[in-house]
Order: sequence, then C-alpha cells, then structure tokens
Amino acid sequence: MNWLELLEKGFWGGCAAVGFAVLFNVPARALWTVFFLGLVGCLAKFSLIGFEVHVVIAAFVGASLVGVFSIRAAHKKHAPPLIFAIPSVIPLVPGIFAYKTMLGIISLTDKVGDNYNQVLAETINNGTKATFIVMALAVGVAIPNLITRKESAKEIDSPLPKMRRLSSKSLKRMIHK
Repeated sequence: MNWLELLEKGFWGGCAAVGFAVLFNVPARALWTVFFLGLVGCLAKFSLIGFEVHVVIAAFVGASLVGVFSIRAAHKKHAPPLIFAIPSVIPLVPGIFAYKTMLGIISLTDKVGDNYNQVLAETINNGTKATFIVMALAVGVAIPNLITRKESAKEIDSPLPKMRRLSSKSLKRMIHK
C-alpha cells in the first residue's frame, strides 16, 4: 500500500469519526480533535495491516493509540475522554467481516451442496475475526483509561448526601412533623 492510499484511508476515517461525533452530539469545539484521533487510529491500523500484521492486533494498536490520545485531549479540552475516543474508534469496526458473516449464514440456510463445508468454514472465520476485532477495540480504548485513572470508585465522593442511621426517636419525629 502506498502512502497516498494510506493517507486517503486515514482522511476518510477521520471524516467518519466526525460524522459519528456529530451523531452523538459531541461539542463543536471537540470535532477537530475527533477528526485527528480518527485519522490516527485508521493510519495506525492500515499501516500495520500493510506491514502484514494481523488485523486484530492492528485494530488493537489503533484503538490503544486513540485511547491514549483521547486522555491527552481530554485534559486539554476539559471534557471526558470517551467524548473523543468512542466516535474515533467506530471507523475501525470490522464491517466487512460482519457483513461476510451474515452473508455466509444466509447462504448456509439454502446450501446443501458440495461447498457447504467451505462456506461454513469461511463464515466461522469471518465471524471469529469480527468478534475478536470488536473485543480488541473495546480493550484498546479501555486500558489507557483504566491505567490513567488516579482514584478508585470507593475513593470518589458521591454527590448524594450521606445516609445516616436513624434512631426510633428520630423516625417518630419525622413522621409526626
């Protein structure tokens, strides 16, 4: 794959990320960042595929880069990292493998001929790839967010008022008011 094709895929990945960001009502001040993150994720994935890295690992690396850069962008733009990460990762979703899986399932319903086993093997292969790519995307985005989190959920103060233990006298007073 030459550099021009790679840049074109990155550009269209960034445009798709902005499209999903608009769909998800991401603030306008964050759209350029989402475009950049979509571009970076697609460039990483497709350049690794060009170097003959397996598609699952390439998707994981692309999603991890998006996750790391979204944390950086969240600090600069004062917004949650998921605002940047989720729309930027959606263009990395394996649409062609899921599509081929569905076509294979549909064709398996009416094929009883000689190539039934071949269609079954291709359908399972495509479905497995699609499943593992989606899991790689989820883990790739989540791990940078989990690593950089500074406090656990137990240490975060709740905005709700603290519950106090009520005695029987205080309950009677509340009822009689």
